[in-house]
Amino acid sequence: MKAAKPSLANESVVAPLEVSVVMPCLNEADTLAVCIAKARRVFREQGVAGEVIVADNGSVDGSREIALGLGARVVDVAEKGYGHALMGGIAAARAPFIIMGDADDSYDWREIPSFLAKLREGYDLVQGCRLPSGGGRVMPGAMPWLHRWWGNPMFSLMVRQMFRAPINDVNCGMRGFTKAHYERLGQRCTGMEFAVEMIVKSRLYGARIAETPITLHPDGRQAHAPHLRTFRDGWRTLRFFLLYSPRWLFLYPGLALMLVGLGVGLALSFGPVSWGRVTFDIQTLLYAAVAVILGFQAVNFAVFTKLFAINEGLLPEDERLTRAFRYIRLETGLLTGAVLLLSGLVLSVLAVKVWENNAFGPLDSSRTMRLVIPGVTALTLGCQTILSSFFLSVLGLKRR
Repeated sequence: MKAAKPSLANESVVAPLEVSVVMPCLNEADTLAVCIAKARRVFREQGVAGEVIVADNGSVDGSREIALGLGARVVDVAEKGYGHALMGGIAAARAPFIIMGDADDSYDWREIPSFLAKLREGYDLVQGCRLPSGGGRVMPGAMPWLHRWWGNPMFSLMVRQMFRAPINDVNCGMRGFTKAHYERLGQRCTGMEFAVEMIVKSRLYGARIAETPITLHPDGRQAHAPHLRTFRDGWRTLRFFLLYSPRWLFLYPGLALMLVGLGVGLALSFGPVSWGRVTFDIQTLLYAAVAVILGFQAVNFAVFTKLFAINEGLLPEDERLTRAFRYIRLETGLLTGAVLLLSGLVLSVLAVKVWENNAFGPLDSSRTMRLVIPGVTALTLGCQTILSSFFLSVLGLKRR
């Protein structure tokens, strides 16, 4: 007689985790227990299978013990930095959905359901918004005046204009995302820029991004001041924006310089130009030439930076750049440089002929410099073009 199989009804079935809450922690004993309790309460009341992960970055105030006592998982992250802590906590997450936020009780973890709802709808990234422009609310004393009325609005406008991200509060640290999407991004920043990098890269990789309004409460910590440093972190965020958008740092300023320089240079090539009582002559022509050279160099830097960032995995592939390199090759650059060099030599020879006709004596600089300045500019641009072509060829080796 065969033994009866045990009934599945008697076995304890553990539901698969749906969401991992990740809290970076550095001496948050004042508020950590409240944050963990709120998150676990949401799990219980909403019937959500979730876990709380505390990414401890070297706390010495008993934060680890508090987290363990409340049933949270503690992940020790030795490398210092907000980004490092989050990377360690997210790497340890076991659920497909992740919601991150600070452990200072400024974010209300009872708002987890609004993030979770949009993640269930299929969004890759759900950004919290504390500012009224996105439906959020800032409680009195919760955000410094400079952050609320200048820093956050300015950086949010920049991320919308420079990267077309549908975000009204780029610096909000409470957000949800899928772990699969996070792993695709390849985050690099280990400081406060971590949160901004996530938004910028998500937009560049074509992710589905949503925003949900939340309320920001005053920091509940008493033992120490906030970790955020206004001017240091503000500068690092601005630097990140510029480095991740070579168009705004190099390309647009470079093109503007070249166009202004060319326009002014052409206007002065045949003689002085008067505007009212002001007369522009060869001195202005010299500045115009310098503008063209600097602008050309800035445009080169835009291409160099873009290629380097793509090769290093900081930016995704750019189809426009890939198509351009099908036609712009080393030989094309060398030919263009040679044409510029030849033009510069011809203008230089003409200038020498003028000098020869004057028996190599004193010259009318107003006349000869209109040949010399464009000639020197063409020679300089020719050399830059040839050298840049070789350098671009080196950068492009990895792409072939």
